[in-house]
Amino acid sequence: MRIKENFKPIDILILILVLGSLWGLSEVIFSEFLKQTGIPFRTGILVGMGMYLMGMASGIYKKYFILVGIAFVAILCKQLVVPILQVSIMCKVNSCLAVLINGFTLTGAIFVFSRKLDENLKFKIFTGLIAGFSAAVVFYFAGMKLAPCPNLLSYSHLSGFVSYLFKKGLVWMVFSGLFFPMGYILGEKLKNSVVSIRINKPVFYYGASVTLVVCCWFAIGFAISTGY
Repeated sequence: MRIKENFKPIDILILILVLGSLWGLSEVIFSEFLKQTGIPFRTGILVGMGMYLMGMASGIYKKYFILVGIAFVAILCKQLVVPILQVSIMCKVNSCLAVLINGFTLTGAIFVFSRKLDENLKFKIFTGLIAGFSAAVVFYFAGMKLAPCPNLLSYSHLSGFVSYLFKKGLVWMVFSGLFFPMGYILGEKLKNSVVSIRINKPVFYYGASVTLVVCCWFAIGFAISTGY
């Protein structure tokens, strides 16, 4: 049985804060875990995590403009490093740029395929593939202009760009094509439950959401302050 949606602006804001905070948590803590354990395709996995969370948002609310908002909250989480460690805002500029680009490219890809997303799985996969590969290409050129780090500069020539597409572009594309559909499908499955809890147990719904956001930000701040 499908429950009438009747979403309020506060519900959209809560979704943005919850999923954005979870994305920020993965960018700060899970990223460091992947680095320390030496698991390959770290950036691809992180891109996939972002696509997964934005996919959930898309499946639940079908309001694709909120994806950039989710990305922006994740960026704010990453930038906690500035007040905590007293470093420049440019310290995390490249990784923040990648997060923002992921939000924009997925929004664009969904806008193109929005009417077909619910038809079958292949359109969900194709949307993720397009968004991931587009994000890698845009990041290459934007990163070169904004804050070209040594790793990115190593791909600054023509053959380097081709190498970048194979080493980064294809990896981002594959993980996005895998994780976005998973998130979207989960969001569709959770939709009725989320609406039902919000309507029938509003105190629990809003209280749990705020608690989750606070816990994410506290964990991120603690991890940054302890050098994790």
